[in-house]
Amino acid sequence: MADTLEESPTDWTESQVSSWLRSIKVKDHYIDKIYKEEVDGKILLTLDEDFLKSKIDMKSGPAHFILLKRDELLRSLQKCEEKKKMPGGKKAVVEQKNSHKSVQNLSRTSENPSEQPKSLQTSKEDCKPRPFDQDDTDFIYVKHRVLQPESGAFNLISPCHEFKSFAVAAGLDRTRLQAKFAKEVLKFATGCMNIRTNGTIHFGVMDSKADAGYVHGEIIGIPVQEKDIYVDALDYIERCFSSDKEHLRQCVRPPRFIEVMDLVNTEKSYVVEVDIVPSLKIVKNKVYAVRLPNFKESTNKIEYEKETILRRVGSKTEPVSDVGDFYQRIRDRDAQRDEAEKNQFLRAPGTCQDLGRKLTMLMTSGKKFIEKEKWFILVTNKFSPEDLCHIEWLLNMKIFCVFDFDPDSKKSGLCSKYLQHHTANMHFLQSYRMPSGMDIKEFSDFLHLFEQTSWIFCNGCTDFKGNETPCDEMTWIKTKITLLRESVSLICKQILPKGAFQVIFLLTSPVDKPLLHTFYEFFTDMEGHEDIICISESETNFQKWQSFAEGSCGTAVVNNSSVVGMKMCHVNATLQHVQPVKACVSKSLPVLVKGTCLLETQVEEQMYCLEILTVDHCNETSKDFIDEEKANIESQFYRGGRVTWLNFWLADHKYVGEVIERDAYEETSKLLKDALKYNADQTPVIVINIYHHPGSGGSTVARQVLWKYRKELRCAVVKPSYSAGVVAQHAVQLREHTEKDPQSCLPVLLLIEDSNKEYLDDLRNELEVAVNTKKIQYETLCFILLSCRRSNDPEKRCKESPLQNVSVTHKLSAEEKRKFAGKRQVLEDKYEPDFILTFVLMNNEFNVDYVQQFVKHLLQDIDRSSVVTRLIHYVALLNTYVQNSFISQSHCEAFLALHIHLERFRQHLFEKSLSEQAKLVFLHLRDDKTHIESIKIIHPLVAKEILQQLLGPQQTHNSLAFDLLHENVLFEHRFGRDDYLSFLRQLFLRRFKISKGDKYSFFSPFMIHVLENENRKPDEAIEFLRKAFQKVHDDPFLLQELLLCCHAFMPHMYNKFDEAECSSQTAAKHCPINLYILDIKVQLFRKWFQAECKAIESKPKTAENTANAVERALKALKCFQECETAANKEMDNLNSYGFFAEVEVGYSLLKLISSLQVFANKGNGHSECMKYLVTDYIPEEVKDAWEPFHDQLKNLKKLVQDVLEWISEDLSYFQTDVSSDEVEIPESPEEKISLTWLGKKSSEYGKYFSEAYSFAFLQHGQPSHQANLTPFQKRMLIYYLGGGNITSILSKVIDQSNLVSLLEDILSPYPSNALKAKFGQRDIVHYIMTQIFLNCLSPQNKKIAPLKDLQALCRQFPTDKRKCLPGALFLLTLLFWPDDSDTNHEKEKYEIVQSAVEHLEKGYKTKMKDIPQRQRRLYIHFFLGNGNGLDKFVHKRKFERVTKVFPVSEKCKKWFSGAAWKMPPEIINMMKQVSGRTEDGKLYLEGPQKKKFSILPLYIPSVPQSNENITFYLGFTLRGPVACNISVKK
Repeated sequence: MADTLEESPTDWTESQVSSWLRSIKVKDHYIDKIYKEEVDGKILLTLDEDFLKSKIDMKSGPAHFILLKRDELLRSLQKCEEKKKMPGGKKAVVEQKNSHKSVQNLSRTSENPSEQPKSLQTSKEDCKPRPFDQDDTDFIYVKHRVLQPESGAFNLISPCHEFKSFAVAAGLDRTRLQAKFAKEVLKFATGCMNIRTNGTIHFGVMDSKADAGYVHGEIIGIPVQEKDIYVDALDYIERCFSSDKEHLRQCVRPPRFIEVMDLVNTEKSYVVEVDIVPSLKIVKNKVYAVRLPNFKESTNKIEYEKETILRRVGSKTEPVSDVGDFYQRIRDRDAQRDEAEKNQFLRAPGTCQDLGRKLTMLMTSGKKFIEKEKWFILVTNKFSPEDLCHIEWLLNMKIFCVFDFDPDSKKSGLCSKYLQHHTANMHFLQSYRMPSGMDIKEFSDFLHLFEQTSWIFCNGCTDFKGNETPCDEMTWIKTKITLLRESVSLICKQILPKGAFQVIFLLTSPVDKPLLHTFYEFFTDMEGHEDIICISESETNFQKWQSFAEGSCGTAVVNNSSVVGMKMCHVNATLQHVQPVKACVSKSLPVLVKGTCLLETQVEEQMYCLEILTVDHCNETSKDFIDEEKANIESQFYRGGRVTWLNFWLADHKYVGEVIERDAYEETSKLLKDALKYNADQTPVIVINIYHHPGSGGSTVARQVLWKYRKELRCAVVKPSYSAGVVAQHAVQLREHTEKDPQSCLPVLLLIEDSNKEYLDDLRNELEVAVNTKKIQYETLCFILLSCRRSNDPEKRCKESPLQNVSVTHKLSAEEKRKFAGKRQVLEDKYEPDFILTFVLMNNEFNVDYVQQFVKHLLQDIDRSSVVTRLIHYVALLNTYVQNSFISQSHCEAFLALHIHLERFRQHLFEKSLSEQAKLVFLHLRDDKTHIESIKIIHPLVAKEILQQLLGPQQTHNSLAFDLLHENVLFEHRFGRDDYLSFLRQLFLRRFKISKGDKYSFFSPFMIHVLENENRKPDEAIEFLRKAFQKVHDDPFLLQELLLCCHAFMPHMYNKFDEAECSSQTAAKHCPINLYILDIKVQLFRKWFQAECKAIESKPKTAENTANAVERALKALKCFQECETAANKEMDNLNSYGFFAEVEVGYSLLKLISSLQVFANKGNGHSECMKYLVTDYIPEEVKDAWEPFHDQLKNLKKLVQDVLEWISEDLSYFQTDVSSDEVEIPESPEEKISLTWLGKKSSEYGKYFSEAYSFAFLQHGQPSHQANLTPFQKRMLIYYLGGGNITSILSKVIDQSNLVSLLEDILSPYPSNALKAKFGQRDIVHYIMTQIFLNCLSPQNKKIAPLKDLQALCRQFPTDKRKCLPGALFLLTLLFWPDDSDTNHEKEKYEIVQSAVEHLEKGYKTKMKDIPQRQRRLYIHFFLGNGNGLDKFVHKRKFERVTKVFPVSEKCKKWFSGAAWKMPPEIINMMKQVSGRTEDGKLYLEGPQKKKFSILPLYIPSVPQSNENITFYLGFTLRGPVACNISVKK
């Protein structure tokens, strides 16, 4: 670094700049940012504070520090240059070296602050001195702020000031320091007393312009190790004055130590001040002479100067020259002092501020009421018990978070009081450190930020047992200020948009430095003081905060935004008048006995995922608010806004007209009434669906139903983005609130809006689980799910299930037309037509011609080239193709280049900037959580028509979207950015699913329009998606769509495969283990392979012309293997389609190989081909052309076999006994795969590799040359017959009639003495499974091996159970299950079973992953029966005639409720009841002595909650044994 600094900074590189910054101890993350901005020496010299704050995101303190050090460096180098020019001499050389040494040690703090130069670029902030001679003042100085210059006597009462830097002296020893301090104080005091003026001398303030780099009066501070040194220094009074010593003691006040706050460093420093107050009654007729002390180094002792009379002359203290004249004028000076002291108390009384109005205006932002949507952040410290009695106004505020500096707050402070009324989440500053890889939405959900108040304990919590103890100020600054900075920055810059919140500093006790740092962080991150309010009853508490804040904002701003001197009880009463709802109003819920119960706010907030509708909902709204806002609320609804509860309440109370009830409302009400009637076949959870056209009023109908039934049922709306499990938990809590018996509660009516069928099924399942857990009678109606969903054909959905579905369309019935016509007349008399646009369109049933004419008239005089029209274009594009889309208002402001300086005028200025057309069609929204304001067009059909008419003849939807992608300002804007990018992704990605009544599409509606209606070529579409991919920050899922596009259009773009491969590699690079992207990549190569095959379809197949096709197939298979690897690594999702497709490609490749002339022309079937694939043999015809592929092709047989086994294992875990005709609509490729498919494919695989000899077997039962068959050939023969894996064997058992002979055929290729044969693990599993299935069908069959032999075979499985296949572990569980007749020695088989079960459980967890709950139900292969040996295993097929009568949707519920176990006696007699017990909710088997054997219940809620003796039926699954039909022993 020394070498670097010897050369001019102009020549520095970026690395040298970084080294210099590191030497002055700038934080590493700032250095990295500066380095990335390529700041070299030249640029360093031009830096200013704005650049550092805006580009580097640096706080003001570090920016100021860097500029200070930069200018100090320049001055130091300049001095060096000047000294180099001086004449030679040893002294000059030494000084030059010292100068270099000081430059090299810039990082170290100089002992003398005067050596630290000031930045010429940075202005200093002014500040006021401490109030004169006030003992109870809590005051603080901020380093580098500047006091007014030193002054002389003015009016004798206003103090004169003298500054002393005292930087060197502060480091002296006690004797020297006291002598120096006493000399300066007594000199100043004598001068002030002699001319009768008040004065203050300040130590730690720059006193001379010669202090290079500092300005006169700049606060620096000095270190004070022992305060008593300064206090005791005044003992020099006794030695320095020969008389009137007591007068000095009375007039010279003790030193005051004012702390200096440094925003950069944590070293503690002070300004030491001494006040001089020469009261006339003390100094009258007196002149004071002083002997000033000096420490003489030569004698090492204190010596005193001769006695001198001193006086203040201007800003200096000087000796009196004419002593005689000075004495003669004593009377004049005393008279002046007397007059000044009298006038001091004769000031006119000050006017009293209207603090009530000031407080109201600040809290309401100049409006009549506090905004209901605005969030508040509270920063506070310790509350007094009296103040805690008056916080109703706080309890009624929307508090986002509280920065609480009171460690006892939860025990006895504000937090404890707040928790009596509300729920809050307790956090610490480190809680706001966002983990890497988590986005802001996930982080907000993780902390539940918008659901319950976040209470942040900033200085520990005494009620917490963890390591969060309070600490002193300096420790806090060292350890927690960074956490505070990160927390405030995260809230202000990423979570809450500007204007959506206000920060209230509530100063209820003395202010400490951490609170001041909090103000500084908020002021910096909020970019101003506009939304910061300070409330303080005590002026003393306020002064310290004020002295700090004034330096940042100025006196006027601080005073205008502060309410000082108002008692908390007055604040409480004043603010309750301007709150839109009354404070602490009780809410009620209906109860079964027709009364009501209280719903406490605290309990309501615990059910945060529900918007609960109470009996007295909206009654808390203040009348003044209603009178003021009722017209706005009504017009917003009829203009297209979503209906609110207040709309219904206002209509009920006749403040506005009634809300029209559409026919669908009556239909839904009738379905609901029918459901509420007792029905023996009633289920505990029912679903009513409302399907509606977008914008047709479906949501209004649903909410009308809830509003009507809120006094008869417990009603709530499910908030979006919460899991079904959490919603179910809160719904149960709502149902049982204050009720004694869960059997007797009112049903809960839940409205679920715009959710998919999977979510609804999951929620229903979770609620059914809860009902069964509570042991509620099955016929009791507990929950009604009112699902409100958009549909393209609601009427069709209604016809499909008329007793469950209701449709809402744009078409009006005759009665509805009459209602709408009457309402329109009323509204048109009341409002301008522009205010009820959507209602007018609805009244005309959104007739196409009417909408066209409306839009045509609207756009008649629009300026098509204006930026506002461009904005309308973009909003219309999104609203047309993306449901519920919008653009945030702040995005629009940035797009329109609006510069809004005052938040309170934001909405006015934004609306003023819009054209008349935009004002008419834009609907203003506000997010329920973040309150980010946004806009959309009043109706999707209007948006679609605007888009159509606004586009010129040369413009297309595609070109408009392309323009949108190039609007950088929309991409870069911060707030609402995630929503904006999400809508863009949906524009390109979101596809319709296959579902009844809705259109199915391979691409998003936008892409379909572009490709079909705008005649875009596939390569143009691909290029467009590629641009979108690059713009949306290389979004891998957008690239997935790009690959899908390539995949879909490959028949039209054969020459684009190389480009597609490049895109697939890029996608995989971004998300290497994303299964869906890998799937698309797989399909690309699959299509490529098919295209290669098609190209040579009509040609004779040779090794040369098939080489390309073989290469593509092998690449596809490699991709499949990547899918398999990813499926094992991916912990959250399971997408197994790649496995199924791999089988298809493998078969196609085998077919292609077989079609080659070299193989097809040979006799004896595929023997030549098999020889090539199975042995080392390579025919000459393919040797060279296929040289790169031989090894991979010879591994093909194993690859396909492994995949078939993987699929078999996967399907054998979960419910696979549902036949294809029972499944309503398969929603993914893998759901189409059935047992039949796997059995067929396994058989085809075996046939291909056994065709040469399987014919003889099928004809004669035994091939003549069976003894000559290799193990591989036998295995392939078994595959062909259907015994290749567990699932294919199961498929034969389910699907075929001649089962016994088929299973005998499968056993034939196995050796007659299986125990002596050398079986592989997989062969043993298949052999034993076939034996067990055969025994289930034909127990007396001679081919069945004894149980003992099968158990002996199982002992050949690896002793290390981790190496066992799941099928092997399953067989160990099955075959070693003890019989009642077993001896105690034999019953040790439990140990084998338990070991196998432990490893099955581990395997299950890797298979389970993110499978929906309804698809995760285990498949039971066998039940434990009453027989012995193999006869004790009862196959599930025995139950088919019982369960097949149930609809697929009811089958599971019948099993859980026990209805499925009401079987004929002959089947019940086959089943064995097993004994066990429950302990603390867990189920254990009776029998094992050494170790408890825990059994998994098939249905967890069926387990008794108490400890009971139980019986159950035992089922065997690949997760281990499960308990079914659990019942308590009588």
